[in-house]
Amino acid sequence: MSNIAQLVSDIANARYAFIQQIRNIPQEKAQWKPDAETWSVVDNTEHLFWAEHGAIAGMWKTLHAIRSGEREREYESVHKNLPVEEIIALTWQPKEKVPPVAAPRFGGPLNFWILSFEGLQKLLEVFASDLKDDELRLLAHPHPISGPMDFHQRLEFLRFHIDRHFGQVKTLVESINNNG
Repeated sequence: MSNIAQLVSDIANARYAFIQQIRNIPQEKAQWKPDAETWSVVDNTEHLFWAEHGAIAGMWKTLHAIRSGEREREYESVHKNLPVEEIIALTWQPKEKVPPVAAPRFGGPLNFWILSFEGLQKLLEVFASDLKDDELRLLAHPHPISGPMDFHQRLEFLRFHIDRHFGQVKTLVESINNNG
């Protein structure tokens, strides 16, 4: 399996686990928040959609700008060769504020957001089929909080980000189940 295929497979597995955890939550419970500062299951899922949608669009746009010569082929960054977990540890605050472009803002039915989030996997796979292994370490568009990342790190981030929200939603689901 190529590096790209492995990264995309890791994202698919994280996406599947996240969706399986929330798929059968009734709508009224999916909107429940234990407090004003905590996102609901719907909020978490909508956020994942917006964040990944923007990341895929940004990567694809950057890739084509590099190939057309509109953007330089750059490999050097302060995060060169670091795994995404290390980049996050270096750049994120304990309770990071979401960039507005990735903030939940529509709400609505959980099933809408599950299907929307699920549908990003196909979009990601088509992008990945366009990306070449020798382009993985080229700098992609910067992350709004962490700054410069290459395509490999941006793909790692998608998996990391889903796993992070999996943990948050797991806690919510446990609270929902314990509070009826």
